[in-house]
Amino acid sequence: MSQRFAGRVAFVTGGSRGIGKAIVTRFAEEGAKVAFIDLNAEALEATAAELREKGYDVYAKVASVTDREQVEATIQEVVERFGSLDILVNNAGVIRDNLLFKMTDDDWQTVMDVHLKGAFYCARAAQKYMVERGYGRIINISSTSALGNRGQANYSAAKAGIQGFTKTLAIELGKFGITTNAVAPGFIETDMTKATAERLGISFEQLIQASVANIPVGRSGRPEDIAHAVAFFADERSSFVNGQVLYVAGGPKC
Repeated sequence: MSQRFAGRVAFVTGGSRGIGKAIVTRFAEEGAKVAFIDLNAEALEATAAELREKGYDVYAKVASVTDREQVEATIQEVVERFGSLDILVNNAGVIRDNLLFKMTDDDWQTVMDVHLKGAFYCARAAQKYMVERGYGRIINISSTSALGNRGQANYSAAKAGIQGFTKTLAIELGKFGITTNAVAPGFIETDMTKATAERLGISFEQLIQASVANIPVGRSGRPEDIAHAVAFFADERSSFVNGQVLYVAGGPKC
């Protein structure tokens, strides 16, 4: 595999499982030094050990994106260890699905805090170092749910907010050599979509079959599909692509 990210340092939130793990792995395989955080200590250690066994230089820490002090301290540690911070991927996410009349205040606030406050804290902390170097790539993970999805008023609003956040950062940070883009996954086979199947009272296989029936390419998405898109935005050669939202969903509206 190419080493297009050799000499680069990538920081990924929620990097222990699913999409986050695929992104971390892709960057490591292509030569980047990778740092990632997660709240799941067991999954974090397992992923870190797996990557180190392959000889990759990684930094892994249990930390919450909703805690400003933890975010700022962790990013500072990453810069001190690796010498820079070139790529930020705001991937950490949670779901608290429910129909509007059943949705609690906590269901709403938890999703807003992780997705929006988390992306804000991480981007604000990271841009300081990127501006100093005159280079950076910020990639935010949105979702096709940003277009609206039954039972996800909170998640849909947060993921739509991520897109507005992305476009605003692109305008503000572009002159410093920093691009900001978003990837919006469709149906991807992850622990999060398994949780959706449980909420709906069906098996994961049934959810996959129902989803694939509406996907033009005739298959469900995999974490690696999102990692490929993130790598495109993170590439140094993508410097004229800024403020864009790329739907990775197997079709135009999936």
